[in-house]
Amino acid sequence: MVSAIHTINILLPVFYLLTLAVYFYDFIKGEKKLINVKRVFLFITLFLHLIYIVLRTVAFDHPPITNVFEIFTILAITISFSYFLVELVSDIRGTGPFIIVLSFIFQLISSLFIQDLVEVKDVLRSNLLGTHVISALLGYSGFTISAVYGFLYLVLYKDIKLNRFGLIFNRLPNLEMLERLSLYSAVIGFITLTIAIIIGIIWLPVAFPNFSFFDPKIITTSLVWVLYGIGITSKVLGNWRGKRLVLLTISGFLVAIISTILSNFLAQSFHSFY
Repeated sequence: MVSAIHTINILLPVFYLLTLAVYFYDFIKGEKKLINVKRVFLFITLFLHLIYIVLRTVAFDHPPITNVFEIFTILAITISFSYFLVELVSDIRGTGPFIIVLSFIFQLISSLFIQDLVEVKDVLRSNLLGTHVISALLGYSGFTISAVYGFLYLVLYKDIKLNRFGLIFNRLPNLEMLERLSLYSAVIGFITLTIAIIIGIIWLPVAFPNFSFFDPKIITTSLVWVLYGIGITSKVLGNWRGKRLVLLTISGFLVAIISTILSNFLAQSFHSFY
């Protein structure tokens, strides 16, 4: 089983690179014959990655969440899976290269440096903890994709304003669709982060009887959750739209990144066992 894990670990960056290449080629050429081929490549890559995650969990008796390089492989699959969901919902496929490239980078780094860890703290063997972490990473992956769509919105907005109608204008969806895609991704992120928070509330008192709700990571995660909740609610109520909403999603992503860095590296937290 371990040899199979090592083989798939080598194959995954290759599969992500091939998927990225197909999406990028289609973005440049715009050939209709690749419309379904792209999704097949992405599905196969995701399926192979899921097998890899399951095999690592079974072989080493813990979810792959014990160090940064295991987290990176989870980020790779959650970003691509979140994009896959958005693509299924919207049937918009021209934005894939800008998102799958993130999965390729995360998986390449993970494949290069990941180690087979058998001896880990008992708390890290909890499948409920694994579900909590993966749900949280799905949430942040959704926010990442939302920010990418927000950035593409701003690029297209600027090109239209300057009367530049080149490849970006021809290949990207219109501004309204990019705004909608950013919202869809934010909603996916919000829902999965909510699931992670609920699991954390249930699991924390059992695993850490002396934990505090003033823990830095709990505070920063709650801040991100509230920020995106306000943005989604404002969109549903019709108060915010267009560039204002897009800027909020990008701001929320920046807050999520900064708060994660601060809570992980500069603050004392019981989450530090990750």
